[in-house]
Amino acid sequence: MARINVETFFQKLLPRTKRNLQYGMVDDRVFVQKEHKCPTCSNPVETDQLKENAFVCYHCNHHFRISAPERLRLLADNGEYQEFSGGLSSLNPLDFPDYEERFSAAKEKSGLDEAVKTVVCKIGGRETVVIVMSFQFMGGSMGSVVGEKITRAVLLAAQRGLPCVLFTASGGARMQEGIYSLMQMAKTSHAIALLERTRMPLIVVLTDPTTGGVTASFAMLGDITLAEPEALIGFAGPRVIEGTIKQKLPEGFQKSEFLQEKGFVDRVVPRKDLKKTLTFLIDAHIAIRGGKK
Repeated sequence: MARINVETFFQKLLPRTKRNLQYGMVDDRVFVQKEHKCPTCSNPVETDQLKENAFVCYHCNHHFRISAPERLRLLADNGEYQEFSGGLSSLNPLDFPDYEERFSAAKEKSGLDEAVKTVVCKIGGRETVVIVMSFQFMGGSMGSVVGEKITRAVLLAAQRGLPCVLFTASGGARMQEGIYSLMQMAKTSHAIALLERTRMPLIVVLTDPTTGGVTASFAMLGDITLAEPEALIGFAGPRVIEGTIKQKLPEGFQKSEFLQEKGFVDRVVPRKDLKKTLTFLIDAHIAIRGGKK
């Protein structure tokens, strides 16, 4: 009798769209390109139409994951920004097998040098330091260079007296760098503590997904915490938590709306309203300080 692959068997029982999202066979944008429909509501949708709508389904409001350059084009005034710390590149401090090959493949596939871009741009006419993580690069994993770039960006905001906006999207620490990756949790947190002393705001925007060591460090240290709709936010996965506490988790656990209800997120903001919301928050902070930037 032939052996049955249990996981494959149960995948076939799931609806096709759910199977793609739950098991991560392809991301939602690739799904649209192949199936020409939304992975959530199954209504017809095309890539060009999504782009015109800021990569949000106009039928069900499903927020597709976007890359760091796409995020910046939507956010920065006239889509213009100045990148810094762009020349940094990860090494292989633990001599982890195949790390160099995977890193090179991620660069080629994503068109990015690392899982984060750090820039200075204007949002609603206000000069701002912006940090954008990209899940397309090795799952947005936090390696030593990711931590270094975020630290430099936060310190630049402190030095120049500028607000800082941080978009998170990550599966957590980069396992290929081991303890070097975990050290970035303390490093970035310390830089944020220095920014707080200058009384300049750190506005964190949690996007899908924000998990692991990123959630356990800088993602939860903002003066104001926003999130995109239906974003997955948490430390460990639901199955791990249920297995640990031996209890069934509530419906919608680790979604941004649930976290807003419990007070971990200040407001869930649709992508189309995000720039307007950030402009208001930056202006409000400057008005309180009585300064002009």
